[in-house]
Amino acid sequence: MTKEIEKAGITIVQMANLIPVAKTVGANRMVPTISIPYPLGDPSTPKEQQWKLRYHRVGVALDALTTDIKEQTVFKVKI
Repeated sequence: MTKEIEKAGITIVQMANLIPVAKTVGANRMVPTISIPYPLGDPSTPKEQQWKLRYHRVGVALDALTTDIKEQTVFKVKI
């Protein structure tokens, strides 16, 4: 889906738990997520920590939107 959206001229970032799959389907900008059922959080952690995880990953994704790339790129996130 991301490949088709980019063909239309819209820059997109795929946030994915399975980065190898995202690469295979042709995503150009990828941000790793935490897990399949909770991509941007971990319900076993305090709400403040979840907020920090989400805030950081969405920030990385926004930065990825404005980054000029030449090839498929996985943007690094803090653990």
